[in-house]
Amino acid sequence: MEYRRIILDGAVVEVTRRGDTLVTPDGRRVAIDDDTVTHLPPTTPSKILCCHLNHVSRVREFGISLPPAPTWFQKPVSSLNAHTGAVVRPANCHYLNYEGEVAIVIGATARNITVADAPSRIAGYTIANDFGLHDFRDTDAGSMLRVKGADTLCPIGPGLVTDWDFHHKYLHTYVNGVLRQDGSTDEMAWDMHYLVADLARLITLVPGDVILTGTPALSRPVEPGDVVSVEVQGLGVLTNHVVAGPEPVSDEVGAQPTASEEVLSTALGGDWEYRGQRPPRPTARENLPSPRVAPRVNS
Repeated sequence: MEYRRIILDGAVVEVTRRGDTLVTPDGRRVAIDDDTVTHLPPTTPSKILCCHLNHVSRVREFGISLPPAPTWFQKPVSSLNAHTGAVVRPANCHYLNYEGEVAIVIGATARNITVADAPSRIAGYTIANDFGLHDFRDTDAGSMLRVKGADTLCPIGPGLVTDWDFHHKYLHTYVNGVLRQDGSTDEMAWDMHYLVADLARLITLVPGDVILTGTPALSRPVEPGDVVSVEVQGLGVLTNHVVAGPEPVSDEVGAQPTASEEVLSTALGGDWEYRGQRPPRPTARENLPSPRVAPRVNS
């Protein structure tokens, strides 16, 4: 069964998909591609937790080794976006990358559970596009807060699918109709049940929470005007378009966008000119652009 949340006639409605039709609880029917319908994220999470690396093709692309266990970052809920929504690239940023992924939606409270217990805590699955502004990797490479947490950078949807078997499913990302990512759930180092159990050792997962499970190789930058679609076998297609933000990120405060080797090596993946030859050279802190307001220094 697939459930969606939409705005219909000015009200938020949870609908059920039946073929090419969305059906409301009161029996109204609307075509799945009706452009008068506004799609919403299929869940309202209290938190969005994301696995750094999970797909073997992505690990091989970067020429690195997997850690012994998953590592994590968090996207704020203010980054949520939906099917057909616009993803905004700020005016002074250039390295906005797509990352097609499967998203887990929690259905029952989970804390200190086993891997075997995890299926009973999952409501279902949806599609995510874990967009990232790699212009900020020089300062946020560890936390990924600004890289992955800016407004609009977490589209999920179009629906929540229950009883989906995650084994042997393809994951395709298209940019303007051209296939860019060709992955599979079979190349995931840690499956969905493992990821839920890992997080729940220390963090209470509650109904509605979202877990992003990692992306395959060939994440690359996109430009305003591009249309990005993520297709996952059995979950449908999540489509978004990239728009140019009318304003640059402020230079009054905070880290500034850069195009350092740290930025380029991540944004370009296997296409980075020095991939396989050497690691990216760090940029000296004093050579990074600074905001207009300097830090207060104790004398």
